[in-house]
Amino acid sequence: MKLDWNALGQVTAVSLGVTVAVVVVFALGVLGLARVEGARENGEGTQALGFTQAGLCFLACAAVVAYGIYLIVPQFH
Repeated sequence: MKLDWNALGQVTAVSLGVTVAVVVVFALGVLGLARVEGARENGEGTQALGFTQAGLCFLACAAVVAYGIYLIVPQFH
């Protein structure tokens, strides 16, 4: 059995990169929700930007998860 170390390294690097990217995007979504709460506590009416940021970030995370499920489940191909 021969192992292609180059391919294994590429898969590891891409997996690590995508994982870090999804965690950062999710954290930005949580930051958007925190901005909404901060604006609510201060009585400011500028909550739309926080909701938009959170919605877009969480939608991007859901898209990555859906694509991963699409790749794993063979009936979807």
